[in-house]
Order: sequence, then C-alpha cells, then structure tokens
Amino acid sequence: MLNDLKELTQLCGISGDEFEVCKWLNDKIATFPDIADMHTDAVGNLIVTKKGARPANHKTLIGAHMDEVGMIVTDVLSNGKCTIAPVGGIDADAVIGRTVCIPFVGYGVIGTMPVHHLSDEQKNKKPEWKDLLLDIGTRSVDEVTKYLTPGCAVCLYGEWTELGGGRVTAKAIDDRFGCAAMLEMLRGEIPYDTTFAFFTQEEIGLRGSVTAAYAVDPEFALILEATTAADLDGVSGGDAVCRLGGGPVVSFMDRRTMYDRELYQLAFAEAQQLGIPCQTKTRIAGGNDAGSVHVTRNGVRTLALSIPCRCLHTPSCTAQISDMEQTLLLTRRMMERIQEL
Repeated sequence: MLNDLKELTQLCGISGDEFEVCKWLNDKIATFPDIADMHTDAVGNLIVTKKGARPANHKTLIGAHMDEVGMIVTDVLSNGKCTIAPVGGIDADAVIGRTVCIPFVGYGVIGTMPVHHLSDEQKNKKPEWKDLLLDIGTRSVDEVTKYLTPGCAVCLYGEWTELGGGRVTAKAIDDRFGCAAMLEMLRGEIPYDTTFAFFTQEEIGLRGSVTAAYAVDPEFALILEATTAADLDGVSGGDAVCRLGGGPVVSFMDRRTMYDRELYQLAFAEAQQLGIPCQTKTRIAGGNDAGSVHVTRNGVRTLALSIPCRCLHTPSCTAQISDMEQTLLLTRRMMERIQEL
C-alpha cells in the first residue's frame, strides 16, 4: 500500500482535474483479477465492481476521493505573473513561497509583496488570496499565454519523505490514502462482491460522490478518509481532535453527517477484537463524502474510517504508517461484518 500511496501523492489532481490520478488507477486496476466492471461516469468518478468469494447479502459501497486541494489561474497580468484562487479549503499563508506544479507546463512559485516592503499593520495581517501571484518565470502576457491561461490547474508540490517514528509526509495524503487502501483491497481476494468508487470533487462540495452513490444505490457505505489531527505542542485534551499513532478514527458526527450508530459501535468492537487502537474525533468539525452518500435515494447506512493527519491541506501532510495499516485492517473486517447484519 505504501508504494502505491507514494506514487499517488506525487500525481496532480485538484478538484475537477483528476484525470491523471484516474488514469493511473485505471491502468493499475485493469491488471487485477475478478474485476466485474470498471467505468468512469460523466463527472469523472471511477467506479469498480469486484467479484468476491460470495455474493453480497447487502450491497456495499467503499469510497474515497481522488482530488486534492490546490489553486486555479484566474487572470494573466502584463508583467507575466498570474493571479490565482483556491480550489478547496486551503489557506493563503500555506502556499506563500512554495513551489507549485502546473500540469503539462512545469513548476512555479507563489509569491507576495516582499516582507521588507510591508507596513507593521500588513505584517500582522493574515495574507489574502488577492495578494498572491503565481510566477512561472515569464515576463509578459504573450510569453505566459504560451503556457497557461485562466482556468489552468495549479497543484501543491510536496515530495514524499519518510520521517522518524514511522511517519511520512507528502502532499495529498488527503485522500490518496483512501485510494491506496481501496487499491490494496482490489488487488487481492475479497469475501463478498463489493463496489468501490474513486470520487471526484470532494474538496469543493462532495460533488462526485453525489452521482456515484446515486448510480450504485448501496445499502451500506464505508468512506475512507484522512482527517485533521492537531496533536501538537501546546494543544491538549479535545482540542487535539485525534492523534497520530492512535489508530483509525471513527467519527460519530461531523458537519455533514450523523453516522450510523450501530456501525460506529461495531467498528470499536471489531478494533478491540483485532487488538488494534481506535479513536474518535473529539470535535464536531469538517465533513467528507459520507455527507452526500448517506442521504442518496432512500438513504444509506454509512460509516467513515479515517487516518489522523497533521498539516492537512498543505504541501506537508503528515501521517503515521501504523494508522494506515490498522485502518485498512479495520476496513477489511467491517466489509465482512456488514454482510452479517
């Protein structure tokens, strides 16, 4: 799984421009056994049905999103620089001075007014997107438009780096982890027929999962995600939300979903049976594709299983390898247990 995750995090795929990620996944899955169907829908979701050892008692969807936060070019200026806007929930101060990748073009840097030109008031003010410019090394409108125009995607650049203590950092671990975990399940044998969906446009309003869930029409759904961990120095108690090394994160509620109570309790019971740690989010915040999946058609019994991740929506998402492995293990167990309900 880690090798897949490493490659996936280095692909570019902001919301609405997930083609590179989708093609990479499609090429991999096409070589796997027992794939009954694989197709992309009109909004770019990759939907895969895999035959299991037995027919399913309950139609189940396992989903994760392909897209990542990033930026989009909004205008080209006379000096060859470009204005940009965020795609998804990303702070302007997370990208200042950062290298970025522009698909099919190359690299650039996000800049703003030099600090020595800022007033004391400006230095103490949080930067805004209108203050940032993309510099790809061009000096005029004519030169820059040879390479890009308004609407071009701009991705964060964050190399895969192995840290101490069994941790890794890279861009887009949210939610290429979920994609890598599903790929691992698709690669081998599974106990029951299951549909897997690689969603688009989660970061801008859970859009891809709306159409995918409607088409699949499942009874149950497991959403694989990465969620914010704030377990840093100076943060204590519930403000930490969840902690690296604490195992899978099983949410009871967020801003978009009240999760199925029986599945929530079952996940903790199964984690105990497996002998792995398990935790919940100690703050009702955020949301994920469960928000659209659980209210599709007549309703879907839904649970989210996430890894804790520091520095989410930055070029340096940081996660614990053991949390990833344990979340995959718990997902496999929940796939089986759902069929017994």
